[in-house]
Amino acid sequence: MNLSSRTWDLVVLGGGTAGIVAAKTAVNLGSDVLLVEREHTGGDCLWTGCVPSKALIAAASSVANARDSAKFGVSATGIRVDFPAVMRHVRSVIHQIEPHDSPAGLQQLGIKILRGNGRFLDHRTLEVDRQEIRFRTAIIATGAYPSVPDIPGLLGSAFLTSDTLWQVPELPEWLVVLGAGSIGCELGQAFARLGSKVTLIDTAPRVLPREDDLAAEFVAAALKRDGVEILTSAKISSASTGGDGAGFLQLETSDGKSDQVKFSRLLVAIGRTPRTHNLGLNLAGVELSDRGFLEVDSSLRTTNRRIWAAGDVTGHPQFTHVAGVHASVAASNAVLGLNRKAEIATIPRVTFTDPEVAAVGVSTETPLDGNSKLVQLPNSELDRAITQCSTDGFTRVALDKKGRVIGATIVAPRAGEMLAELTLAVRLGLRTREIASTIHPYPTFSDGPWNVAVKDVRDRLRSPHMRQIFRALRWLARLRLSA
Repeated sequence: MNLSSRTWDLVVLGGGTAGIVAAKTAVNLGSDVLLVEREHTGGDCLWTGCVPSKALIAAASSVANARDSAKFGVSATGIRVDFPAVMRHVRSVIHQIEPHDSPAGLQQLGIKILRGNGRFLDHRTLEVDRQEIRFRTAIIATGAYPSVPDIPGLLGSAFLTSDTLWQVPELPEWLVVLGAGSIGCELGQAFARLGSKVTLIDTAPRVLPREDDLAAEFVAAALKRDGVEILTSAKISSASTGGDGAGFLQLETSDGKSDQVKFSRLLVAIGRTPRTHNLGLNLAGVELSDRGFLEVDSSLRTTNRRIWAAGDVTGHPQFTHVAGVHASVAASNAVLGLNRKAEIATIPRVTFTDPEVAAVGVSTETPLDGNSKLVQLPNSELDRAITQCSTDGFTRVALDKKGRVIGATIVAPRAGEMLAELTLAVRLGLRTREIASTIHPYPTFSDGPWNVAVKDVRDRLRSPHMRQIFRALRWLARLRLSA
C-alpha cells in the first residue's frame, strides 16, 4: 500500500482504544485518516486487559456463587473447574467483541489502516517500515506495557504479566502475585476462586493503597475469605524462576523477618510503563515529562504544535474510558483547530473485585476541612444487598458546605454501576437535595447513593435555622385554614 503520495489530515499512531476513537472521531468530521498499528487493532483492553480479565472474573464468580449457595437454601455439589474451558470462554468473549475494532470494520468507516512500526522523522513526517508518511496533524496513542520491578534474578525468568497471562495452559497450583493494586487484587481473587493457592505481595502497607482505608479493609477481608494470603509491607530481595515458571521469592516481611515464598507461577502486576521508546520523539520535537510520559497541555497537545496525544501514554489515569474520551477531544482539536480541554477532575475508577470498589472526585477518607462533610450508609441498611446476602460494604459521599457532591466511594457488588449517578453529580455540581428528590427504582443497589442523599437532606432539615422556617410555615398554614 503506497500511502506516501499524499499528506494526511490526521495520522494516528497506535490502534488501541485511544487510537481507534481518535480515528473514528476524525473521519466522522470529514478528515482523511491513517491509522498505524504494529500488531492488531483493539489494543490492550481487548486482547490482554479489560475484556479477558472481566471474562475470567465472571467465570470465577460463578464458581464462588455456586460454592456459597447454601446461604440461599441451595445445595450445589460436585463443582469442578475446567481451566482450559474457562480460557476458551475468555477467548470467545474476545472474538465476539473483536469485530468492533477490526481493520475491516474501521476501513468500512473510511479509515485507512497501515500495519507496521511507526517512527517520526521530523515534525510532520512519520516512517512506517521504510515508507514515509506526511501529515498535517498526528495523534500519539501508543499506550503502555506492564512494568517490571528491578529485582535480582527476575529479568530473563519465566514470570507472567497481564500481557502473557492469557496463554497459560493450566491452572497454576501456587500463584504468587506481585502488586496488590487493582490488577493484582482482581486477578488474585479470580485465580483463588478457580482453585489456585494465591499469595498477594506488595511493598505498600495494605491492598489498594490509593483507595480509602475502609474500602481496602473490605476487599482484604474478601480476598482472605477466598483463600488469598496477603503479605504487605514486604521487601523482595531476590527472585528465582525456572523455565517452567516455578521458583521462589526471597523477601523481608513487615516484622523484619526473612521469608521464602514458593510458587508454580509468578504474576507481576505492579503498574504500567508508557510506550514511548523507538518513536523518534526527539526528531519530532515531542518532549517527555519527568515520569516518562508524553508532555501534553490541557488540550492534549504535545510540545509539537502538530501532534496531540491520548491514552495511557499521556500520564493521565490509565483507564479505557479516559483513553476514549480524551482521544475524541484530541482528534477534534487536531482536525478542527479547536482548543477543547480534557476532563481530568472527574474521572471515575472501579476495581472489579468482589465486592467492587468504585470512587470519583475528592478522597472520602476524611473531611477536607470544616466546610465539607462525609455522609455514609452501610450496605447492611440497603434492602437489595440484604436480599442477596451481600451486605459487606458501604456508600460514602463527600459534600461541600452547600451540599454539593464533590467525591464518592462505594464498596458493593455493583459499585461500578452505582457510581455513575454520583460521577454526574460531581461533574455538574449537583446537591443531595436534587438526588434525593429524584425517584429511584426499588429495590436496587442504586438505592445506596439515593439513601445517602436522603440522609443528608434530612440532617439539614433538622438544623435550628430550618426548624425556625418550618415553625413559621406551620403557623401560616394554620392561619390560612382558620380564615
